Amino acid sequence: RDGTYHQGTVWSWLLGPFALAHHAVYGDPEQALALLEGLANHLDEGCIGSVSEIMDGDAPHAPRGCFAQAWGVSETLRAFHSLTHERARSNTTRAVGD
Repeated sequence: RDGTYHQGTVWSWLLGPFALAHHAVYGDPEQALALLEGLANHLDEGCIGSVSEIMDGDAPHAPRGCFAQAWGVSETLRAFHSLTHERARSNTTRAVGD
């Protein structure tokens, strides 16, 4: 692989931990979930329902590498599940506190 493989690419598996870290720092599950929204359209391209290994760092963030990467899918799903659970929990807490 050439030198650009590790320079300027977006590794899909890191988007989940990034969204969870954002939530840990700022405490807003909606903002953290918004970070994952960019992958929604990607799920309908290439290997349907999967996430590519890497994407270009610059827009339009074209998929590269493996067209179906298990850890990209699993980390995105893990973060999505955790953040939607946290959003529901915070909405319940807010409703009870009103």
